[in-house]
Amino acid sequence: MSRAGTLYLIPTLLGEATVDTAIPTGVQERIRAIGYFIAEEPKSARAFLKAVGHPLPLARLKIDRLEASPDATRIAQLLEPVLGGSDAGVLAEAGAPAVADPGAPLVRAAHRSGLRVAPLVGPSAILLALMSSGLDGQRFAFHGYLPVAERELEMRLRSLEADSRREHRTEVFIETPYRSDRLLRAILDACAPDTLLSLAVDLASSSESISTATIADWRARRYLIGKRPAVFLLLAPSRR
Repeated sequence: MSRAGTLYLIPTLLGEATVDTAIPTGVQERIRAIGYFIAEEPKSARAFLKAVGHPLPLARLKIDRLEASPDATRIAQLLEPVLGGSDAGVLAEAGAPAVADPGAPLVRAAHRSGLRVAPLVGPSAILLALMSSGLDGQRFAFHGYLPVAERELEMRLRSLEADSRREHRTEVFIETPYRSDRLLRAILDACAPDTLLSLAVDLASSSESISTATIADWRARRYLIGKRPAVFLLLAPSRR
């Protein structure tokens, strides 16, 4: 029986970052040694692999698409080459795989199958935002996307603020870029004036903007994000 391969989790580029500035040399070398990739979007995966300088012609690389909600049969198909001895690289659209990304069920299935899962070093928008926020990095929770419906969103924001105040925990979440300003307005309406809000917008781009202030200060700024990717972080002060 052939030895099983390894499932490598490969961070891709954020914003305007380049391979040389964002991807360590050792990680680049590992990527160039892999011939099978599982990607959220094969087209952008090919562009990334070209930038890394993969030695094989792109047409010869096997790149399978990882759907947003793959069923068990599809996951088994994606892992079959790895069980057969081929290493595979999982590529997200931007940043780290399986974080705010459809890769987690694939990784979980790899563990169930006894495969080695190896995370590689590279950009993560969530961690970059947390690092640069000045908010509590010892206790934090990432919530992904919040509800879209207005009333549900308001209730969720109030609940997150209460959790943050009680646990002294940073609450982290994201939104589809075209709804970024809508979410910002909802936060400013729902949260207390002394709650801290950090916005990390267009990370790793020339237009990058990272700022932390109270809700009261944000209300006075009348800031607009526009249709740009953003990470939102909340920290409510304790009431004693």
